[in-house]
Amino acid sequence: MGRFCYHDLGRIAYADALTRQTEAFEASLAAKSAGRSVENQLLFCEHLPVLTIGKSGKESNLLIPEDLLREKGISFYHVSRGGDITYHGPGQITGYPIFDLECWRIGLKQYIHLLEEAIIRFLSLYGLRGERLDGATGVWIDPEVPGRARKICAIGVRSSRFVTMHGFALNVNTDLSYFSLINPCGFTDKGVTSLQAELGEPQDFELAKQRLLTIFSELFA
Repeated sequence: MGRFCYHDLGRIAYADALTRQTEAFEASLAAKSAGRSVENQLLFCEHLPVLTIGKSGKESNLLIPEDLLREKGISFYHVSRGGDITYHGPGQITGYPIFDLECWRIGLKQYIHLLEEAIIRFLSLYGLRGERLDGATGVWIDPEVPGRARKICAIGVRSSRFVTMHGFALNVNTDLSYFSLINPCGFTDKGVTSLQAELGEPQDFELAKQRLLTIFSELFA
C-alpha cells in the first residue's frame, strides 16, 4: 500500500483499538529515536458505542450523567487527542493513521488539511460537497448556511516528533441519535449528519472503506 500498511480491525471495542494504536505509536517513536525507519500504519475500524473527549474538551458538553451512559451500554474515555467530545459507533469509519509525517515532509497543519481533503474527495464520489469551516476542524455539509451546517466527519489528532495517532470519524450509516447526548465537538448551534442521512438510504459499508482507502493511497503516496 505504498508508504503505509493498512489494517482493517473490523468492529472493535474502543479500549482494544486504543491499545493497538498506542503500541504502534510508541513503536514508531522508538524507531525514530534509534534511527530506524518507521512502519507507517493506517487502521480502519468500527467501534462499539463510545464517547471520547479530547484533552481540551469541556465536561459540560456531555449532556447526561456518566452512570446513565453505562446503563445505555455506552463507554466514555478521556483521550490525548485534540478536539472536544464526539461519538463513535457502528456504521462509522473510524480511521487511525499512525504516520511519521517526516516521510511526506509535511507538518501537522498540512496533515490535517490532507485528512480533510481525503474526506472531501470521498464525499464527491457520492455526489456530495464536503467543505471546511474556518475555526472548526473536520468536514461539513453546508457549513456557511445558517441553521444548516452539519458535520459528517470529525477529526482529532495527537502528534509527537511528527508521529501521529488518533484520527478521524466518518459517519456512513451511523445512528445519529447518539449525538443528542452531547454537544458534538463542543458545538451547540451546528448539527451532524451521515452518508445515509444525506442520500436517504444505507450505503455499502465495505465499499465505502475501499473507496476511502484508495483515496488515502493517492494522497499519501
